[in-house]
Amino acid sequence: MTATRDKGNISHQLVHNGSPGRHCLMIGICILLSFSAQAQKWPFELWHEGKIVLLQGDTLKGLVKYDLQQDLLQYNWHDQKVEAYSARKVLFFEIFDVTVHRYRQFFALPYTTPAGYRAPVFFELLEEGKMTLLVREALENRTYSSPYYMGSYTRVVLVYKYYLMGEDGNIAEFTGNKNDLLDLMGKRAEEVEKYIKSNRLRFDEKYDLAKIIAYYNSLSGT
Repeated sequence: MTATRDKGNISHQLVHNGSPGRHCLMIGICILLSFSAQAQKWPFELWHEGKIVLLQGDTLKGLVKYDLQQDLLQYNWHDQKVEAYSARKVLFFEIFDVTVHRYRQFFALPYTTPAGYRAPVFFELLEEGKMTLLVREALENRTYSSPYYMGSYTRVVLVYKYYLMGEDGNIAEFTGNKNDLLDLMGKRAEEVEKYIKSNRLRFDEKYDLAKIIAYYNSLSGT
């Protein structure tokens, strides 16, 4: 707590005294953010222990690296030649992601893009049942305001795009709107909303959203 108060007092003095140190602070923050961005390792940049099940039925076990933006998998077995597979050749793959300390499962599913083009793409499966929750990830530049100086900064962040699959197999992108999701839950909406509030779950948190869908499915008997 002491270190936090001291840091706050220093920044307060720099701002109100008009000290040149304020400019040093701004530069320092930018440098730290730059180093942080360079040091960041995204899950799709890493090799993971996992397995791939090809559409033709073969199972490959070894190191797996995925790229959801390109719908591409790379496979490496015992440091031999790296092989690449598109979503058209893969049925399923699973990895153990050390960044979140859990197994993650992905399926190649047919999806119609906004442009009307239909093709297999990779989706991560978060929850399966009457309502199935899928997700894809991507990098985006986001701008944030700084608490230390008058201005803002931009950094690259990992974002998630969620999709809902019904029992008919159709996949639709989830808007992220709470009311839209509750409307889909019909008579179970009130119970689900109480569950969300009592557990303080957030719709913009990946695994919180999975818990919400799982609870709905449990009420529906799936």
